[in-house]
Amino acid sequence: MPKQIAIVEDEDVIRDNYVDFLSRQGYQVTGFDSRQTASTAFANCLPDLVILDIGLNDEIDGGFELCRELRARSSTLPIIFLTARDDDFDTVAGLRLGADDYLTKEISLPHLSARIAALFRRMRAMEKPVAENQILQRGDLQLDIDRLTTAWKEQTVDLTVTEFWLTHSLVRFPGHVRNRDQLMDDANILVDASSISTHIKRIRRKFQQVDDQFDAIEAVYGAGYRWHQPGS
Repeated sequence: MPKQIAIVEDEDVIRDNYVDFLSRQGYQVTGFDSRQTASTAFANCLPDLVILDIGLNDEIDGGFELCRELRARSSTLPIIFLTARDDDFDTVAGLRLGADDYLTKEISLPHLSARIAALFRRMRAMEKPVAENQILQRGDLQLDIDRLTTAWKEQTVDLTVTEFWLTHSLVRFPGHVRNRDQLMDDANILVDASSISTHIKRIRRKFQQVDDQFDAIEAVYGAGYRWHQPGS
C-alpha cells in the first residue's frame, strides 16, 4: 500500500506542485489549505508523514500549532516543515516542537523526495517483526532497537525517531567523539550544523525532564559530541 503523505500549504499553486510531484513518486498525497481542515481530517486517521508550512492563511504560526497537536498524538509520526521562513528562530522553534526536519522552499523537489525517503527508511525499523529484543544498555540508559524506545533510570524518555538515532549514534561507542557528519549519517538526515546542535539540545532537555542531573551528552568544542557516563 502506498505511503500516505499530507501536505498542509495555503498557496494553491505550491501545494498542487508538491502533490503532483510526490504522487508521481508513488505516494498517496492529500493537500490541505488550512490548519483547521487538516486537523479535522487527522482526527479520524493520521497519515504516514506530514509536510507543514508555518504560516497558514491568517494564522502566522498555524503550522507550529498543528505540529504541536500532532506530536502530542504521536511521538513517531514523521513531520517536516517546508516553509519560506528560514531564520534561526523559526528553525529552532520547529525542531523544539518535535519536527524531524526543517526545510526551506528553495529545496529542489528531488532533494525533498530524498528527505522523505530517508524518514520512511527509519520508520520501517518500527514495522519489522521482533526476532529478539535488542537492548542497548549504557549505565542508566536503555535503548530498545526494535521498538525505538528509550528509558533513563527505568523512566521513559519520549524521543522522536531522529532523536532516537542520534542518541543511538552517541551511545554505541561511549567516550568517542561523533562529529556532525557522522551523526547525520547514522540518523539518515542531511541538515546544517546548527540543526544538529538544536536536536542535541532538545535531546538533553528531554532527559533532564526525567532527571535534572542528567549530563551524559558532552559537547567537544570544534569536534562534535560524545556520550560520557561513569559506568557506561
